[in-house]
Amino acid sequence: MFKKILIANRGEIACRVAATARRLGVKTVAVYSEADARARHVQACDEGVLIGGPAPKDSYLQWQRIIDAACATGAEAIHPGYGFLSENEDFAQACANAGLVFIGPPSSAIRAMGLKAESKRLMEQAGVPLVPGYHGADQNPELLKSEADRIGYPVLIKASAGGGGKGMRAVYAADEFEAALASCKREAINSFGDDAVLIERYVQKPRHIEIQVFGDSHGDCVFLFERDCSVQRRHQKVLEEAPAPGMTEARRREMGEAAVAAAKAVGYVGAGTVEFICEQDGRFYFMEMNTRLQVEHPVTEAITGQDLVEWQLRVAGGEPLPLKQSELRMNGHAIEARICAENPEAGFLPATGRLDVARWPSHVSFERGTVRLDAGVGEGDEISPYYDSMVAKLIVWGEDREQALARLDAALRDTHIVGLQTNVAFLRRCAATKSFAGADLDTALIEREKAALFGQPGLPLDVAAAAVVAHTLAVEATQQSDDPWSRRDGWRIFGSAVRRFELDFNGEHHRVLLSRHHQGGMQLTVAGEEIPFAVNSASQEAHELLLGEGLNLRRIAVKTYARGERVTVFAPQGSAELTEFDVIAHAGEGASEGGRLSAPMPGKMVSFLVAAGDKVTKGQALAVMEAMKMEHQIHAPRDGVVAEILYSVGDQVTDGAELIRLEA
Repeated sequence: MFKKILIANRGEIACRVAATARRLGVKTVAVYSEADARARHVQACDEGVLIGGPAPKDSYLQWQRIIDAACATGAEAIHPGYGFLSENEDFAQACANAGLVFIGPPSSAIRAMGLKAESKRLMEQAGVPLVPGYHGADQNPELLKSEADRIGYPVLIKASAGGGGKGMRAVYAADEFEAALASCKREAINSFGDDAVLIERYVQKPRHIEIQVFGDSHGDCVFLFERDCSVQRRHQKVLEEAPAPGMTEARRREMGEAAVAAAKAVGYVGAGTVEFICEQDGRFYFMEMNTRLQVEHPVTEAITGQDLVEWQLRVAGGEPLPLKQSELRMNGHAIEARICAENPEAGFLPATGRLDVARWPSHVSFERGTVRLDAGVGEGDEISPYYDSMVAKLIVWGEDREQALARLDAALRDTHIVGLQTNVAFLRRCAATKSFAGADLDTALIEREKAALFGQPGLPLDVAAAAVVAHTLAVEATQQSDDPWSRRDGWRIFGSAVRRFELDFNGEHHRVLLSRHHQGGMQLTVAGEEIPFAVNSASQEAHELLLGEGLNLRRIAVKTYARGERVTVFAPQGSAELTEFDVIAHAGEGASEGGRLSAPMPGKMVSFLVAAGDKVTKGQALAVMEAMKMEHQIHAPRDGVVAEILYSVGDQVTDGAELIRLEA
């Protein structure tokens, strides 16, 4: 076993590797950018080395600085995590040249599997099933178009050197091909430095099932069963589970053996994942091999009882695989939900900001448990525009899928994040859809279930308003003095006291009245409805609301978190954000300016699709931005005329920056 390793990554995966290393008595070295000087992965390691500026190209992709840091600190090996340099063959070879062990496959295997077209030729030779397509080196756009026509639409254009959904477009008709190809090539060159693409038949209603493989330097290779990763948005995984629902033992063995054959074809050593696209009838085709540990590896750990990072360290140190194929067993069912800083209602646009509140269900971290949470950030930390938008991974285990689903719902219900937009509520709705709950899985599940997933109302006004009132009363209760004239509990010698709350909720203003009766009871008036009201507050954050009376009594447990005038409410049926509006403090404020078209996030301008003087219609694409290595189109919010374009192609823009002025 190594005595010291360097972890060439950040965030959750760096913390994950550090946790296993600590358990095994292996010292760790973190590398970090200027933006990550106080990051959790730096605190999780024994040492830390600054390697550059905030942008990945200035830090986490500077592999020579990373190798220098490993040599300077006496590290024997480098764990690349996932992303960044984890599948960079030159980095793997540079480690070997420097006398360092790369905790991953040999550079030759990365090279063979890194280019999708080359890997497909190798898989064909190894007898692994392939989707019909074009994987050639000739990248003439006219040839690519003719190949797409030959294969038949719909087709999928994919960056040859790509991954993570970047440089990938589905094309449903011939007249869409040229624009999709250009966009794919731009994303590919920006993300991977290579704009080569391949074209494949777009399998209808496909499932995405992957096999976890592990090889050692003694010639042995095993598969640790499968994961179903069919639930995706923008070709990126949302929910992953193991085992795959409906998988037969015969099909599992067939796919596992094909995955092992794929790994052996390139002399694979270490952890890898062979991804297959599967028809609903069970036929499967090789898609790609990820030559690294996957984000979703915890679900495999949950059902096998194995620590895959420990396996990586042992195999990289020259040890044989800890278990033979015949010794591997599955137990129970596990599901992982990726909690990301993004806005599902706005096309999953990435979000940035501070985690003002980050409260989680009872859990373990970086080890197996009924509820596991792996995170590289916590309350008070920032989600910056420089890196991936993932906040945490929530993993649940159950004796069967039904129990795992119930535990996932409860864990997501108890996940409270305030300060930036996340997909937590979306994940909960997604897991509760008829399709997911019933295991009717394919990669179009989100689109198919969009009516249940988007535009949902969240908490009703009466519950949200009652929670804000409860929070205010709980705060005031801690500020009571002995002076009877300063009390704010509404006591009167005769009659009742009425108090007014001005609330902004879902873009609308509401006046809520709290009436305190002489006998001590309370009543809320919300949207003209009078509701008997009582509250039991355990703290300023935790409250039990009692709304109504008799057979209509509702008991609702809520949590409230206040930031200035904004109060975020979480309840079993959802969440809401309200503003407790101080009319006097806001007197005289004017309305926002019209005719503005602003950046929905920080990023770089890739192109403008209109010019000053052009007439545009609502929904028309006006510009293309790049953020977090993905392209996003900016659309016209209404009909109008372009009065002025305020930035140029290549400019960096901040969140909310005015990009284009529209006139009526």
